[in-house]
Amino acid sequence: MSSYSLFRIVALTKCITTNPTTVLCRVNVSNRLKTRGYAKKVVAKGKGKGMVKEELQGPEVCKDTVKLTSHAVGANIFKQGDDPKLKPPEEYPEWLFQLNLGEPKKLPELEQDTWQYWKRLRKENIWRSNRLQKGKTF
Repeated sequence: MSSYSLFRIVALTKCITTNPTTVLCRVNVSNRLKTRGYAKKVVAKGKGKGMVKEELQGPEVCKDTVKLTSHAVGANIFKQGDDPKLKPPEEYPEWLFQLNLGEPKKLPELEQDTWQYWKRLRKENIWRSNRLQKGKTF
């Protein structure tokens, strides 16, 4: 506390002992003394309430066409090192080029003897039962 506030407290205690009407004044002064002297809160970076949040930045997007056609960009899981180079198509297995990368096939398009048909049928029945339990129209 500063010397000024100490002087006011001493003067107030003398005033209280002589005059009983200064009790309200004493409460007001003591409340002012509690709030004075504090600096503004500093906004710090970090976790918690009232803190400034840092924005997360994603990985850099590669726009180099030569690197995109010769390397598997984004396949390197280590912090150091380069992305692996692509091999000629003859060195990869045949099933890799037969994968369906588009929309999944619908149930009438699949043959009934395959496991894909039965897996899709089971999935659609689960979806149907979930919709019925929610009470939504389908």
